[in-house]
Amino acid sequence: MARFDLSTAMGRFRAHWHYFWADHAFLRLAFSNAHWLGPDLVRTNQPSPRQLAYWKKKGVRTVINLRGERDEGYYWLEREACERLGLTLIDAPLDSRDPPETVRIHRARELFKTIQYPVLIHCKSGADRAGMMAVFYRHFHLGEPISVAMKQLSKKYLHSREGLTGVLDYTLEKYVDEIEPRGIS
Repeated sequence: MARFDLSTAMGRFRAHWHYFWADHAFLRLAFSNAHWLGPDLVRTNQPSPRQLAYWKKKGVRTVINLRGERDEGYYWLEREACERLGLTLIDAPLDSRDPPETVRIHRARELFKTIQYPVLIHCKSGADRAGMMAVFYRHFHLGEPISVAMKQLSKKYLHSREGLTGVLDYTLEKYVDEIEPRGIS
């Protein structure tokens, strides 16, 4: 059973409280880390229901949640908002501190072939998981080489290669050095 029953006043209050405090939405009030990567994709941090309504007005049709389906306040609020707004919500979890699994890379490639555009991709901060998915978008959808697309993992988007999230940079660098020269995509 879900911890956050949005059909009750208390459940809705708990979901909003959890989203604002436990998920640190209060830190995201001043910025959304939103960046258009072309005419049909925007990357952001975790959007609020109000921000989802804004993106719907901007033409977004699909939301890809890189955090995955979780029994957390932010997720239930996002899911409800997407249903209310007629947005397609796709849960496609990525890790920020582990190299992407092959199955998830293949799923990203397939998503970019089949989803309805424009699309919004997000994780919690819009930096690491959103950065990696932005690399996949620029490579699979726009045809950029990984060596160019990997600029999506940068301080401009609040990504830091120091610490555990640096494994994403390392993975892409190894690909560029060892695989890309052979023409394997």
